Amino acid sequence: MTVLEAQSDLAQFFAKARTYADLSPQAEAAWTAILRRRDLPKDAPLIRAGDVPSAYAFVVSGLLFQHYTGPAGDMVIKYFFPENRIAASVTATMLGAPSRFGITAIEDCVLLEYDFVAFKRLVDAFPDMATFYIRYLERHWIIEKEPEEIAFRHDDALDRYRAFIEAQPDLHRRLKQHHVAAWLGITPESLSRLRRAIAYGRR
Repeated sequence: MTVLEAQSDLAQFFAKARTYADLSPQAEAAWTAILRRRDLPKDAPLIRAGDVPSAYAFVVSGLLFQHYTGPAGDMVIKYFFPENRIAASVTATMLGAPSRFGITAIEDCVLLEYDFVAFKRLVDAFPDMATFYIRYLERHWIIEKEPEEIAFRHDDALDRYRAFIEAQPDLHRRLKQHHVAAWLGITPESLSRLRRAIAYGRR
């Protein structure tokens, strides 16, 4: 990795971080010191189910998904992590417990990882880092998560699929059919029927 690549990765990381909170130069320097670049090839695991994860990973480029094995032995996808998202098994990392989920690369990825314990020390040391942490959790674990949970409980697969295409068309184009089906909780054959229904404007 060249110096320019490293600078570009950091610029992207902190541009995203500042959408949650203004960070002081001191806080950014301290956070930079615990960041580590990681190249993760397509189909490689970031976290395996049963691992006790210790780090969060900011996605500079690429795409990952969070998944688990359902009761029937099928893969269930819980979440996708494209560029500018933080990929993590958050609860397991916070508790130091085995993860119930795996996180795997769909595409070749460039990540910036940081150790969670070291990050929490920065949260304690810098008020602006604490603000970032609170706002990050609020946005992704309350504001975004609650509507998604309601939709999965009350909307049918066709409505959820339409909403997904409208909200994230670029992400939809990058996914294979079996990834979308596993996220919706249906078979690829059922997804094909939904696609035909959307194409012909039917319910």
